[in-house]
Amino acid sequence: MSDYRIESDSMGEMKVPSDAMYGASTARAVENFPVSGLRFPREFIKALGRIKLAAATVNQDLGRLPKARADLIRKAAGEVVDGTWDSHFVLDIFQTGSGTSTNMNANEVIAHRCSQLASQPSVHPNDDVNMGQSSNDVIPAAIHLAATDLLQSSLLPALKSFHSALAKKAIEFESVIKIGRTHLMDATPVTLGQEISGWARQVELGIHRLESALPRLTELAQGGTAVGTGLNTHAEFGSRIAMELSRAYGIKFNEAVNHFEAQAAQDAAVELSGQLRTLAVSLVKIANDVRLLNAGPRCGIGEITVPAVQPGSSIMPGKVNPVIAESLAQVCAQVIGNDATIAFAGASGLLELNVMLPVIAHNLLESERLLASACRMFTDKCIIGLQANRERCLEQIEWSMSMVTSLAPVIGYDQASMLAKQSVAEGKTVRQLCEEHAILPVAELNRLLDPATMLKPNR
Repeated sequence: MSDYRIESDSMGEMKVPSDAMYGASTARAVENFPVSGLRFPREFIKALGRIKLAAATVNQDLGRLPKARADLIRKAAGEVVDGTWDSHFVLDIFQTGSGTSTNMNANEVIAHRCSQLASQPSVHPNDDVNMGQSSNDVIPAAIHLAATDLLQSSLLPALKSFHSALAKKAIEFESVIKIGRTHLMDATPVTLGQEISGWARQVELGIHRLESALPRLTELAQGGTAVGTGLNTHAEFGSRIAMELSRAYGIKFNEAVNHFEAQAAQDAAVELSGQLRTLAVSLVKIANDVRLLNAGPRCGIGEITVPAVQPGSSIMPGKVNPVIAESLAQVCAQVIGNDATIAFAGASGLLELNVMLPVIAHNLLESERLLASACRMFTDKCIIGLQANRERCLEQIEWSMSMVTSLAPVIGYDQASMLAKQSVAEGKTVRQLCEEHAILPVAELNRLLDPATMLKPNR
């Protein structure tokens, strides 16, 4: 048996691998774009399958597609949704800026599968599978579908679990008093619970920011066809397909308010990416705080201990590193870089079409997927098992020269400043110096230097 079969498209004949589910158009694109080896992710292929399945139903309901043909397309497209033919979605991310090649990849796979199911080539990839559609509305719609699906099913649940774990730790450590730090220098006391509550609020706000993008993200370009006018489709196609996709995903989708905006721009994707970038910045802050507070364990801050998950050195026996926090920070670096790519790509709308759709899809979905996985990892392998080193926290509070801050309203800023400098110069605590020089009565001194009184406003 030959390794190839001959198929044709509008440009002529092409050799197609004999076992390939796709056809000539896809084979031509394989030859044209041997760039990176990067492929569209599962969520995007699923979205393409959902669109083709919904389109078959809508076109049948509108009297444009015979039921037998629509049934075949629904069956084949359902297999695309389920991932049966993922290995036949073979095109590089760096291809035609509209994603036309990948839209045709889907059309050809579905049409070929229909011919297998019907034992005859009864379904055409353009005339039937792509009926009422254009790559220029299919690919933007698939980006929104996939990004919304991934956000709702993976990233938001991971963030909510992360927030819950942080909130529990904030309560668990609300009585652990430690020294605060500004500019990485000793400041007045806080509780470890207060510190962690700040992290929890960052994650909570990240959730709110992502959810705020959903009204724009759930608008679908489907129905605009080539340039936004809806040429060659039914006037109700966009609204009907949004209803079908809403049922399929269990998420409320709507036809785009303005199809020219939906196809010429990718502002909703840029907005979501910006919120992912903000979340990544928040997570770097949290990861870095964990690394700093865990530093040591004996010759650093050492106020918390993170779970030991693996040996930390190939040469230093017994060393354990905060590798989970390091992994999270690296993910955030990737997400911030992805956002820069998406921003540039989003600015590349040219008249009636954005022409960097594949790279937007790749980077946006990668950012969501990475953040979801990293947040689950950080929650399970770091935050849940995080421990407070209470004795170390108390020791550093007493030793800090910033304890003098609570004396300033009583003895004045200048004298308090002199005490702080003397504490450093003589290697003594503020309490020791005050007692030696009888600066305040012992009872008053003990009241003012009680760290528990420094955790909230005076009145």
